[in-house]
Amino acid sequence: MADTTTRHVFQEELQALEDRTLEGLDVVVSTLDRTLEAVQQQDIELASLVIADDDRLDGRYLEVHQGVLSLLARQAPVATDLRLVAAILHVIRHVERMGDQCVNICKLLPLEGHEPPRHEEMLGKISQMGKQARVQIIQAKQAFCRRDPALAEDLCRQDDVIDVLNREVFYLALDIGDDVEMREWAMHMMLVARALERMGDIAVDIGEQVAFVVTGLFREFTDASHPELELR
Repeated sequence: MADTTTRHVFQEELQALEDRTLEGLDVVVSTLDRTLEAVQQQDIELASLVIADDDRLDGRYLEVHQGVLSLLARQAPVATDLRLVAAILHVIRHVERMGDQCVNICKLLPLEGHEPPRHEEMLGKISQMGKQARVQIIQAKQAFCRRDPALAEDLCRQDDVIDVLNREVFYLALDIGDDVEMREWAMHMMLVARALERMGDIAVDIGEQVAFVVTGLFREFTDASHPELELR
C-alpha cells in the first residue's frame, strides 16, 4: 500500500512539473507578442519592460530544474517516467532560451534611437516571422500535451516558412541602399530575424522531445549534415 501511495505522489509531482514547464511556453508566447509590438512600434520603453520581465522565465527554469532534481533524489522513476523527466529538463531549458531570444531582440532597439529609419517591407516580413514562431510554439505545446509525434514532426514543415522569410530579410538588408543609418538599422533587423528563426528551431527541438517521450528513441527531425535525409 505504501508503494502505491508513493507512486501516486510521484505521478502527481511529475505532472505538476510538466504543467509548470508547458505553462512556461504560454509565458513565452506573451513575451513574444510584446517583443514584436516593440519592434513594430520601435517602442524602447516596452522593450525595456520585456527585458526586465525575463526574470519570470529564469525563475520558472530554476523552479522546474530544482523540482526535477528533488524528485529524482526521493524517487527512482521507471523507464517511461525517466524519459518524461529528461524531456521536461530539455523543454524548460528551451523555454528559458526562447525568453533569452526575446531579450536579445529588445536589447537591439535602444541602439537605434527613438526615431530610427523604417523599411516597411522588412518589418512586414519580420512580423510574419514572429507570427509563424508564435504558431510553432503553441503547436509544440499541443504536441507535448497530446503526446502526438505527427503534430510534433509537422513543426519541420512549419519551420520552413520562417527559414524562407529569414533569407528574404537578409536579401532586403543587402539591397537597402547606401544611407549609413538605414544600413545600420537593417543590420539590427537581420539580427532580429535571426533570433526569431532560432525560436522556430527551438520549437522543433521541443517537438523532438515529444517523439522521444513516446517512442523512447531520440532522433533529429532534420539533419543539417545530411539534408537529403530530412523528414518532411
